[in-house]
Amino acid sequence: MVQHLLAIQLGGGSAGWLGFAPLIFIFAIFYFLLIMPQQRKQKKWQAMLNELKTGDKVVTTGGLHGTIVALKDDYIHLRVPPDNLRIEVSRGSVASVTTADEAAK
Repeated sequence: MVQHLLAIQLGGGSAGWLGFAPLIFIFAIFYFLLIMPQQRKQKKWQAMLNELKTGDKVVTTGGLHGTIVALKDDYIHLRVPPDNLRIEVSRGSVASVTTADEAAK
């Protein structure tokens, strides 16, 4: 009788792992479809922010289009047309960049 109970307990252990297999599979899918692409996008955006230089034309997350005239640690100064206003915005608010080389093409 003890051997019979021992056999049932040992057999139940492998069934427990099979119950976790779908959860592990779902986590893997979420990682490859959601988490990994977001991490790549974040790294690319951070690299773009680190490569900002004066003369770059940028668009902020608020929709402002301007040209960088000065860089500080956490802020950038933009010249915004049509009145050539000079404004200070957070470096993290830059959404996209068009460099002078791309504008010439």
